[in-house]
Amino acid sequence: MTQKSPGIKDIPVRALDGSDFSLADRPGPLLIVNVASRCGLTPQYGVLEDLAKSYGPRGLTVVGVPCNQFMGQEPGTSEEIAEFCSVTYGVTFPLLEKTDVNGAERHPLYAALTETADSDGVAGDVQWNFEKFLVSADGDVLARFRPRTAPDAPEVIAAIEAAVQ
Repeated sequence: MTQKSPGIKDIPVRALDGSDFSLADRPGPLLIVNVASRCGLTPQYGVLEDLAKSYGPRGLTVVGVPCNQFMGQEPGTSEEIAEFCSVTYGVTFPLLEKTDVNGAERHPLYAALTETADSDGVAGDVQWNFEKFLVSADGDVLARFRPRTAPDAPEVIAAIEAAVQ
């Protein structure tokens, strides 16, 4: 029997305010999304908040990961990001510290996530803001959805429904 490598939930991360944050403390599945405040896809924040509210009672945790790697569309400080998300979209789901999702400084969380292929069989770099990764309660990546796939697209909802069973 082979030993299972550590899951996504075991990778150390920090909350937007710089405090320790444990993905493993979230017992259900996770929807991890790299986010930005000044992107054409930024309205997805509202849909992500809706998912957090509707699926949270069933165990799903939406996790936002601010990233400034795509045309500088997340330039703010942690405080500015938190205020924007709260005031503009009423975000209540956890936000992690601003993170690189691609390149030499890619966070270990994204090094692991980007090993997973999308529905076309393509793994590797995050394409843009609002790429979504669905992670099982056990810390395995179940699905990857590219940025233009809406958080409430039928394929995303079907995957979330299967994960929260």
